[in-house]
Amino acid sequence: ATSRLLVSYQEPYRSQILDYLFKPNFGASLHILKVEIGGDGQSTDGTEPSHMHYENDENYFRGYEWWLMKEAKKRNPKIKLIGLPWTFPAWIGRGENWPYDYPDVTAYYVVSWILGAKQYHNLDIDYIGIWNERAFNSKYIKLLRYTLDKHGLQQVRIIASDRLWEPISFVLLLDSELHEVVDVIGAHYPGTKTVPNALLTKKKLWASEDYSTFNDEVGAGCWARILNQNYVNGNMTSTIAWNLVASYYEELPFGRCGLMTAQEPWSGHYKVEAPIWITAHTTQFTQPGWSYLQVDGHLEGGGSFVALTDGLGNLTIIIETMTHNHSQCIRPPLPHYSVTPQRATFHLKGSFYMVETLQVWHSRLSFESGKSILFQQLHPVRVGKGIFSLDLKVDEVYTLTTLKTGKKCGCPEPPPPHPFPSNYKDDFNIRNPPFSEAPNFADQTGVFEYFINASDPGDHVFTLRQVVVQRPVTWVSDADQTISIIGNFQWINLTVTCDIYIEKQHDGGVFIAGRVDNGGIYVRQTKGVFFWVFADGTYRITGDLAGKEVLMKGLAGVRDNAWHTLTLNIQGSSASGLLNGYPLWENVTISKPSNGWAAIGTRSFEFAQFDNFHVE
Repeated sequence: ATSRLLVSYQEPYRSQILDYLFKPNFGASLHILKVEIGGDGQSTDGTEPSHMHYENDENYFRGYEWWLMKEAKKRNPKIKLIGLPWTFPAWIGRGENWPYDYPDVTAYYVVSWILGAKQYHNLDIDYIGIWNERAFNSKYIKLLRYTLDKHGLQQVRIIASDRLWEPISFVLLLDSELHEVVDVIGAHYPGTKTVPNALLTKKKLWASEDYSTFNDEVGAGCWARILNQNYVNGNMTSTIAWNLVASYYEELPFGRCGLMTAQEPWSGHYKVEAPIWITAHTTQFTQPGWSYLQVDGHLEGGGSFVALTDGLGNLTIIIETMTHNHSQCIRPPLPHYSVTPQRATFHLKGSFYMVETLQVWHSRLSFESGKSILFQQLHPVRVGKGIFSLDLKVDEVYTLTTLKTGKKCGCPEPPPPHPFPSNYKDDFNIRNPPFSEAPNFADQTGVFEYFINASDPGDHVFTLRQVVVQRPVTWVSDADQTISIIGNFQWINLTVTCDIYIEKQHDGGVFIAGRVDNGGIYVRQTKGVFFWVFADGTYRITGDLAGKEVLMKGLAGVRDNAWHTLTLNIQGSSASGLLNGYPLWENVTISKPSNGWAAIGTRSFEFAQFDNFHVE
């Protein structure tokens, strides 16, 4: 759920961000885009909606991944697309928290997503994964291949298992049928190493998720090192960064672990971070279909190089000399090593002997002055009789290439940063919304969608509705309640007002909240100030989402299937609440959290509606 805020950027800023990511010979010029197949469950920084919330439901216009894939393809028609589920809607598990008991149902569901991508968006999915960082099931993978082929999707390749090298490699060696249907072994955060069994399978090896590191200069160093060394040490021919762009509230887990930062749609501010230009060193001078030359890419003084060719006479060499302390990724731990300044001499043989000059692109990451050199074109290097030398300092990246197409592009400086508006309203009155979710709301359990109330001729025709009514097949511990957060994490004193409509009779309930302190994979532990009303006519104030820490309770007279207005006011160490404009409770003492987001949500996985949201 890391692109959540990106969709709400105004033009021209949104297109500029997309250009930096996807436009060839512009910025990161990415070769491959991997998206989540939304499953209505928490997948690290939020939930993404499924194309099938319920068994008899299909909608290929939810969420933002369709839009993102189309924007990527618009800029680079050759970009490769991968889909991978983290979670699945409840009906896939038939009551169990497991997607493999009915493998034919799961295969049908995943293949529907691929067919929908083509039918509704003209997107060709190139690769499909199994279940992110969770168990794989051999029977399911074989059935998935069969289902793909049955629907004419022979060109879609299977990648497994998006976890560790084992047990998938070992199982592929034992099971020849499985070996036949898996095209790529994808491992996560391999630390540039592979295992003997993986090599024995003779499959393509990918770091199908890597990086995940704060996007400062050290993050750029991490990225430079693994982009080379995943091949040099581990024979991996693809490295995929989680995540593409940090477009989620920074205080959610792994804040700013994207190649660039775009987390302020309300101001238009974004930042092209150093990892974008480190990426360009590889992506602007190679393409899918190029081959790595099988040379030992370790440099004598430390660091590494890779060499690639298109088989048509072009050559690209990428060199990195990242030092240990300036290139540590978030995981796994990096054993100590040393790098020293060195002179490296390269010998070009065979068809490359005739090369006379190489274009040179250079970056030097600076950790003292803070003035890094990023992706700068230098004078070409002369090659004499197939030999050239280069003086390498530490923490540098060089690309030497026969290609003359490299470009460092820039857009005008974006607007300055600005916090989330301190007075924010949304009445959800939009007949044809461009996206299924209201801007800036970041769902953390459940899914909140624009809804049209055909039966309501009054003020509440257009609302926001929570639509997940059974606990999904989860990837992490989603909350037992649904919740969507919004605003500025630094907020202390605030007033939240919202019209609410409980749809579930007897034990339904909804809340509005402030000072909400958590989300993402930690959503179960969320604390804050929660103002609940229930279908049985009672209300509660709690200090946590789970509802265990009750600060006050009483009778409110709220009923289901009727609209009511809740107001929560938090000032300093005291909170009060209004129902339909009249005081209902006051002087509740709040100790902590001291700050946090505003939020709305429900007592359980249940239908409920929200309207005229206002926070100040």
